[in-house]
Amino acid sequence: MKTIRIYDKPMCCSTGICGPQVDPVLPRFAADLETLKNAGHTVERYNLAQQPQAFIENTTIHALISTKGTDVLPVIMVNDQVVSQATYPTLDMLHDWTGDREQSKDSLPRVSLPIASDGCCSGDTGCC
Repeated sequence: MKTIRIYDKPMCCSTGICGPQVDPVLPRFAADLETLKNAGHTVERYNLAQQPQAFIENTTIHALISTKGTDVLPVIMVNDQVVSQATYPTLDMLHDWTGDREQSKDSLPRVSLPIASDGCCSGDTGCC
């Protein structure tokens, strides 16, 4: 099994699925990550606004941000190798990188996540 690390742009909550204007890619990507977890992979996700130390401690990420700025985010790493920069990959791309391509799309359960209506940004959660 693989370890997938996601280094996200600053967002109000860990998935970005909150607030009044949710990027439509984020719920799909969060569900895709759940699909990978259900397949047995380790998924670690870091948000620049909430976990800046993770961006400093990873020398590859630190170097990318130092040379290219935060526009390089999100950065996706699989087993400590950068596989994607500045965009969220599709589930098919994630399957390619994890070696799950040989499994049919129907063999792995597709996960869907709800979008918070009143959001984690209500002020009560401390994420905003």
